Amino acid sequence: MTGRPAPADLLRDLAPRALGAVVRRYGHFADAEDAVQEALLAAATTWPADGTPDNALAWLIRVASRKMADQYRRDEARRRREDLAASWSLIPHEPVPAHDDTLILMLMCCHPSLSPGAAIPLTLRAVGGLTTREIAAAFLVPEATMAQRISRAKAKLKEAGEPFALPPPGEGGQRLRSVLHVLYLIFNEGYAASGGPDLARSDLSGEAIRLARDVHAALPQDPEATGLLALMLLTDARRPARTRPGGELVPLAEQDRARWDRRLITEGLTLLTGALRQGRPGEYQVQAAIAALHDQAASHAQTDWAQILALYDRLEQLTGNPMVTLNRAVATAMVHGPGAGLALLDGLGGRLGDHHRLRAVRAHLLEQAGDTSGAIAEFQAAAARTTNLRERDYLATKAARLATGPP
Repeated sequence: MTGRPAPADLLRDLAPRALGAVVRRYGHFADAEDAVQEALLAAATTWPADGTPDNALAWLIRVASRKMADQYRRDEARRRREDLAASWSLIPHEPVPAHDDTLILMLMCCHPSLSPGAAIPLTLRAVGGLTTREIAAAFLVPEATMAQRISRAKAKLKEAGEPFALPPPGEGGQRLRSVLHVLYLIFNEGYAASGGPDLARSDLSGEAIRLARDVHAALPQDPEATGLLALMLLTDARRPARTRPGGELVPLAEQDRARWDRRLITEGLTLLTGALRQGRPGEYQVQAAIAALHDQAASHAQTDWAQILALYDRLEQLTGNPMVTLNRAVATAMVHGPGAGLALLDGLGGRLGDHHRLRAVRAHLLEQAGDTSGAIAEFQAAAARTTNLRERDYLATKAARLATGPP
């Protein structure tokens, strides 16, 4: 029908609401999540042919509830739950819950007992609506491996006995930070994939933005939730210019800024301004402010590097993250020269090991300093250490061009 979202988009939007309704009504997160996934699969199969139901959310909840009932009836070890299972068959016209439990689901998926490696796939499946196969493909592991990882995460949640409710007072802040951290990691993996043939995974970064919008909608006065969404939008705005038609990487200094998405930049700036007005700057707001300075510069040469360096100084104080120090070295080189930037890299080897990004930044600064042979060696070393093929090709090409000299 005209004006209605495509079934795939609608399913992705409805997945967390359906799961929230089923978990809230019956408990048993793991069983409910499996049942909702089956309902989503059934919808993806039948809706394109039969048409989307008028009340699509109620359809998903009803089918998932019946799947749960069937599951318990088949399980001989749970025969005593027959009566309970029978009571879970919904009346076709039972009203759909008005509230949206997406935030509670995200908080559950980011339970303190779960590592980011477990919380990210669980969040993508339970809240993002991605299939196990899609998540496995995103993280370059076999589907069976990812299925085991998600199953273990659900088992840990079951052991934790987490009630389906917002965390008690005193725990909400830390749990929200965990949610924001997981969404930040999902976005970063989508924007700059750690491995594989493509520079980026727009499906992952897009999903992170959608979930960040959900968190912001639930907590519009939280400055860090707002700051994270602003950061994602201001960064994703540059995505159209990050690659050439063949998929080759285009560094920030060479990007055609006319191709940046001004709509996303405007939205991100508005969100960031509102967050900063609250006077509680956090790491995501500071990162968003750095992204905003890049987006507002008319050219790479006109970027306010002094202000960016000051913000990286602040961010390093907030986080102590060595990757922040790595980025601060680049800003330092832009303000005080490549020698000053290289000096900051000297102490990072013990914290970042032989990470390809450390090698790439050192190569870039050595090139600026006029040390061609040193830059070539570092670009080659960086290329050998990255598993992203687009990054590898870019770094290897840089080394080759420096070796052959100017045309």
